[in-house]
Amino acid sequence: MSVSTKPAPLPLPLPCGSWPSPVTVDLVAGKALSLSEVNADGAMVYWLERRPAEKGRTVLRRWQEGLGAQDVLPAVYDVGTRVHEYGGAPYAVGHGHVAFSEKKSGALWFFAKSAEAPVCLSHTEGLRYADLRFAPDASCLLAVREDHRAAGEPKAALVAFALTLTATGVQAGPEQVLHMGPDFLAAPSVSPDGRYLAWIEWQHPNMPWDSTRLCGATLVRTPEGQISGLSNRHVLAGATQSESLIEPRWADNGTLQVVSDRTGTWTVWSIQPQEFEHCDVTLTPAPVPGGEIGQPAWVFGQRSYQPLPEGGYVVLVVQDGTTRCQITDAAGNVTLFHAHPEQCPVRLDDGRFAWLEAPCDALPAVVVGTAQAGVAHSVQRAADLTLDKLDISKPETIRFPVEPGGPALGHAFFYAPANSKVCIPEGEKPPMIVLVHGGPTARAQEGFSFKVQWWTSRGFAVLDVNYGGSTGFGRAWRNRLKGAWGLVDVADCIAAAQHMVNTGRVDPQRLAIRGSSAGGMTVLVALASSSLFAAGVSLYGVTDLRALAAETHKFEARYLDGLIGPWPEAESVYLERSPISVAAQIKAPVLMLQGLDDTVVPPNQARSMAAALQKAGTSCTLHEFAGEGHGFRQESTLRQALAAELSFYGQVFGFTPAS
Repeated sequence: MSVSTKPAPLPLPLPCGSWPSPVTVDLVAGKALSLSEVNADGAMVYWLERRPAEKGRTVLRRWQEGLGAQDVLPAVYDVGTRVHEYGGAPYAVGHGHVAFSEKKSGALWFFAKSAEAPVCLSHTEGLRYADLRFAPDASCLLAVREDHRAAGEPKAALVAFALTLTATGVQAGPEQVLHMGPDFLAAPSVSPDGRYLAWIEWQHPNMPWDSTRLCGATLVRTPEGQISGLSNRHVLAGATQSESLIEPRWADNGTLQVVSDRTGTWTVWSIQPQEFEHCDVTLTPAPVPGGEIGQPAWVFGQRSYQPLPEGGYVVLVVQDGTTRCQITDAAGNVTLFHAHPEQCPVRLDDGRFAWLEAPCDALPAVVVGTAQAGVAHSVQRAADLTLDKLDISKPETIRFPVEPGGPALGHAFFYAPANSKVCIPEGEKPPMIVLVHGGPTARAQEGFSFKVQWWTSRGFAVLDVNYGGSTGFGRAWRNRLKGAWGLVDVADCIAAAQHMVNTGRVDPQRLAIRGSSAGGMTVLVALASSSLFAAGVSLYGVTDLRALAAETHKFEARYLDGLIGPWPEAESVYLERSPISVAAQIKAPVLMLQGLDDTVVPPNQARSMAAALQKAGTSCTLHEFAGEGHGFRQESTLRQALAAELSFYGQVFGFTPAS
């Protein structure tokens, strides 16, 4: 075999934005799967797989050594839940059994390992189920139920279904309501010995990252051993001080762990078994050094840490905006987990781990491996993606001052244009898109993302900003947004963009700002507040805070009390901060993308803003998509949205997109 010594062709200089890209619309919209919620049951690995080509249907998949991967359920099921609208943990696995929620109908199903078909546990119009969890012996299924049957706010409850396996399948007991009353409930978890139940609850106007309570109770059982109720309900932590308590988990030895930010940073704490029946117990900090361990509970079932049978933890730690995974043993010794998990890895019964691998230079994949060796086997990739290393832009940490002349407290990830076949012509600087994450209590993360690579491979620079309010930097950074949404986030994004202009790395005349949901509001206010940006794109963004406070769903119904002020007492502030009030100040062209089935930010918000901009003489284009909610799922929608946004930038910045 002869090896060519011919040098590779030099990259061709082409105007930024016009670069032909290997990150095609077919790949992004049609072929790439959305993988999430990896779980383990013995030697089996489970995960959810959303398929754009099947109109965004979410499928439950399973893998086992020697048997490969397969769909668990018939194709008629779309696994998901709309509890809190954002859902999460719509399935549970244990002892070979599967329970799941069907998204469209809200029905709850149980699929025994020996059964030929799932059995319906509940299918009542107006009832939704999330945060599904089996008891350790799989004798019952626990869930958070959201009841929409009556007028007013839906009611939350912790419920249980007794499960008795028979020769012909499963006999399910009637739904048993264990606890209700608090505005919100989450994370029901039974102790290893089956005696106790722990859970998280909180009340309006708090969000789960503001103030929650860790609660416990003794399980009451029938003579046959089935759960019939709770006794000795009490608050274990959070009654006497305001703290965010999330993710309660039991270790095999009966110790209860929980994440708390009582010292200013989310980290793992422990409660010993002898204290579990008491109120306001002593929490012992786990020996987990450095960084923040915890995530904002926008969805159920997130996993920031996992107790190990031999003691200690696997944890995800965020430090300086970057995530690392490590194992900390009972003595506090730290071993780096050589991988890039999106959520904390889960243990298989052979000692290996399963997780969703999310590096910065490759598509996510469900994998199996060890802490020492990292990925040993790829179970399922999001797509077959063959990109030259030079086609992928990697994140560079940027620290910038949030106040003129102040210290560099701000954080962002900067992505330079990257394409193995094309380069920036001499004398040109790239346009830059500033990304504003949603939430606003979320976080810009460093894993591979098409929302970044789609643009960098076409000649754009991208700046993903962790503005004040973002998680991963401690409670004080989150609290910068208290009462200041529409001010701090906007100022931080403007400061980050100005910082990159000052470095001379981007074209100051070709800056765009782009955001979804809460980020869409930041985009619009930033356009009204600064002439720095030449264009803005809002995806299902908030435009009228008064309407949001009056119309949005229960989970966020009082969110704005902390971000803006009490409603309706602070109505004048809501009006002042709303993009609809400053539409006349926006001069840069705006593109708006909106789902018609959005219940979080209803379509009228986008329509009203578009009308106000057009009345002010500002160029504004609104695209509406039937069958889409808060976030786009369908292949046809993704294709149209990507094409529309690229064309929009081409018109504003003066380039012709590659065909």
